[in-house]
Amino acid sequence: MIATVFSAPQAQAQVTAFKQAVAEAAARDDDLAAFYRAREFEGIWTGNRDRSRRNALLTALSDAGNHGLPVGRYDPETLRAQVAAAQTPEQLGQLEVELSRVFLQYATDIQTGVLIPRQVVNEIRREVPYRNRLAVLQGFAQSSPTGFLRSLPPSSPEYNRLLRAKLQMEQQLGQGGFGPEVSGTLAPGASGEQVINLRNRLITMGFMERNATQTYDASVQAGVQRFQQAMGLNHDGVVGEGTLRELNRSMGERLQGVIVAMERERWINRPRGDRHVWVNLTDFTARIVDNGAVTFQTRSVIGARDSDRQSPEFSDVMEFMVINPSWYVPRSIIVNEYLPRLRANSHAVSHLEITDSRGRVVNRGAVNFAQYNERTFPYSMRQPPSRGNALGLVKFMFPNQHNIYLHDTPAQNLFSREVRAFSHGCIRLDDPFDFAYALLAKQTSDPRGFFHSRLDTGRETRVDLDQPVPVHIIYRTAFTSVDGTMNYRRDIYNRDSRIWSALSREGVAVRSVGG
Repeated sequence: MIATVFSAPQAQAQVTAFKQAVAEAAARDDDLAAFYRAREFEGIWTGNRDRSRRNALLTALSDAGNHGLPVGRYDPETLRAQVAAAQTPEQLGQLEVELSRVFLQYATDIQTGVLIPRQVVNEIRREVPYRNRLAVLQGFAQSSPTGFLRSLPPSSPEYNRLLRAKLQMEQQLGQGGFGPEVSGTLAPGASGEQVINLRNRLITMGFMERNATQTYDASVQAGVQRFQQAMGLNHDGVVGEGTLRELNRSMGERLQGVIVAMERERWINRPRGDRHVWVNLTDFTARIVDNGAVTFQTRSVIGARDSDRQSPEFSDVMEFMVINPSWYVPRSIIVNEYLPRLRANSHAVSHLEITDSRGRVVNRGAVNFAQYNERTFPYSMRQPPSRGNALGLVKFMFPNQHNIYLHDTPAQNLFSREVRAFSHGCIRLDDPFDFAYALLAKQTSDPRGFFHSRLDTGRETRVDLDQPVPVHIIYRTAFTSVDGTMNYRRDIYNRDSRIWSALSREGVAVRSVGG
């Protein structure tokens, strides 16, 4: 390395041409500049002693596609060529900073995602746990390169199961995928070519043991039921139109869903909480999870598909429940749904109280509702506690800017539907009392008795949780069971299709191996 002399702003008397090249190249990035300035512009990549670090990074970049990352963003082959070609101090200095820049890009992508969620889907209001870039680079410089790189992806069991499924599916795709599609609806007792196609697809997907049956017998019916259960369908064992549509989705399409799920795992790459509530919108369920195991599960109703009623995605902390709640009607519902009815009839929606800014009930007969519009309507609306209350008899609060919470509902008939997207955005629970008992069991020996002693008063009562519980409202069209079985759900809000399109634009692609 040839040394030269120059004057630096920090009053350094002499620096090498290499260090000068590093300083100039790093100056465009504050974190890189701070990192190298603290090291007096010494390198971590380009010395002879740094070969293992270089090779570890280049290997990780070459394998980035395994994680559903855009390998072209890091261009490991070009980097290899630059490593081989760099000779002069200037070239080595520029290469040094470029390797650090690519490392940081890779580290950010594999830890917290390729995309910025809300730029793709506005309803994703999740706070992505971005790492401090300077701290990541400093940690890497002080660690075993291979071990540090292996620690970067999410460590959650779900991410690792998705990764294994992705690699296995890429092998299967190279061998022909799921095989021929099934034509037409089928029921037990059928036979012929389409039953054979059905049997073969179920075997390939892992829902049937390999056999040679050519009739829709009990083994095929059981395989169909297992498939339906994994798809969130009514598992009647009959291949109707809905089941047929899901059966015939290609392996490539399923792989897209897995890759999107891995990206979504990166967006939530932080501890979920030893106890937490997990609400998967696409699955229409709410679960309580204790130390990684589901200890309670109930059906849910989520926001309708209209753009202004979809349930958002975010995480927060449940602090309390309200037994015998009032329903304070959201402003959007007041002006969009109830004000037009009040203009026509001042006694419309009579189950609701109209209140002024001080909370006093307003005499409807004394108000000319026709004079108000969506902007000027000065009142609020409230439904007092009752069995017919829109929130039912209990709501679970994790105060947030979206005004979203979990609650009971008098509309129990909706829980028998396969697709349950009907609310204004909040999450309705099928078994809210049992959900309450499960939460209260951590702080009282008689959760049922405690709950009903408050309920039976008929009075609105707040009950704080001694230990607040994280709540994660997520959206997964592809997720795993504990045994690694893939589950898929319909893209009810068309969010994952938009995420896949954005990933594709960044260079992420479905791969087949061995085909």
